[in-house]
Amino acid sequence: MSLDSTAAGPSHALAHFAEELRYEDIPAPVLERARIHILDGLGLGLASTIFPFAGPTLAAVDELSGGGGATIIGSAKTASPRDAAMANGVLIHGLDYDDTHLEAIVHPTAAVLPAVLAVAEQRGLSGREAITAYCIGMEVAVRMGAAVKGGFHHTGFHATGVLAHFSSALAAGRLMGAGADDHVNALGIAASTASGVQVFLEEGAWTKRLHPGWAANAGITAATLARHGFIGPTRALEGRFGLFDTHLHTHAADVDPSFLTEGLGSRWMMADTALKPYPVCHFIHGAADAALQLRPRIGGARIASVDIFLPQDTLKIVAEPIEHKRHARNEYEAKFSAPFVVASTLLKGRFGLPDLTDEAIAGAEVQALAARCTCHADPQSRFPEFFSGGVEVVLESGERLKAHVPVNSGAGERMLSLAEAKDKFVANAGLALSAERAEAVADAVAKLDSNPVAALMGRLALAS
Repeated sequence: MSLDSTAAGPSHALAHFAEELRYEDIPAPVLERARIHILDGLGLGLASTIFPFAGPTLAAVDELSGGGGATIIGSAKTASPRDAAMANGVLIHGLDYDDTHLEAIVHPTAAVLPAVLAVAEQRGLSGREAITAYCIGMEVAVRMGAAVKGGFHHTGFHATGVLAHFSSALAAGRLMGAGADDHVNALGIAASTASGVQVFLEEGAWTKRLHPGWAANAGITAATLARHGFIGPTRALEGRFGLFDTHLHTHAADVDPSFLTEGLGSRWMMADTALKPYPVCHFIHGAADAALQLRPRIGGARIASVDIFLPQDTLKIVAEPIEHKRHARNEYEAKFSAPFVVASTLLKGRFGLPDLTDEAIAGAEVQALAARCTCHADPQSRFPEFFSGGVEVVLESGERLKAHVPVNSGAGERMLSLAEAKDKFVANAGLALSAERAEAVADAVAKLDSNPVAALMGRLALAS
């Protein structure tokens, strides 16, 4: 595929990539990772349906949409494509158990899959077309995230909430048959909708869950407007008062635009995306791994204090203000609390969805140990390549036990295999579906390349 438009700037380069990429251009290992990550995202969408945030979300979508033919994951209700995409974005991202590209600090599947499913189902498209659009959106979200070097988080934005507007717009446009000029306009339109502030961290509010769903809705809107001739700015990312200037402020100087164009179409950064083994903020995963390593060495001994070592740039998200993080009150506060996650893991020898129930969070023993946790910058961190972490436990006897994990589980050489990803899917989907139905969904994803998207969506809908 030709990318001669790179001279015109990154917005045009991404637009030509979205127009010109063919299914045959995508390497087999990348296609395999795509199927794995789609499976993971769908399992999480199904699991979310049993959690408290699902009911209000679907009730609101039902009222807003007034019906339609697009499938909502794990529901008997349907909605218009845009509203179904919004609902599915909330469900896929709602447990914060979805994939993360570590360098980009973005959840790429949540940033593109909801829009792909809605548009492909509406238009009766093939699985090959959907996978191609999914890979386009994944690659764009990852490259944009890597280019800003964590800048969105530094200025108070949730990176996925911002970037998903662009990845959804390009993926949706591709499925609509958009040309490069349409994609440029769609990117320009998306620049005026992209947002997602991180104030939810103060009180465990639900808005982070909405970010990729709202972006899917907005991306489909942007692609549709552009296809009908609506004009957007042509330098949405790099222009004066474009995305980088307006959202990054002083951090705009740190943007590396080479990530947006260099090797585009030949080097697939999306293939490095990590699946989560724990349903918590990815920044804590290395420390959780370290806690698991220490657990057998602690035995039944009483713990006097815990020191947690995390990447410097992540402390403000999962460790500050420390007194707030030591006393998680609800599921979302717990997911973003390194003291809670490490304390729970040290005491129970695991961390999964059952450890985020109201009863588990309020447990006296976990709360007491979390209150004795202190967080520090990790001098051995390999961030942003990996979310390294360490834990040092001081026992009441005075003995000190240490563990450090340079490469967090699920990433790099510790990436989850297809078999491991399927185990995770079965566990998550099994919260909402029978084992037989969960297996049917997994089979439909495995065969997505040779079947229409509607066949998969039919397996995800619950009979009324």
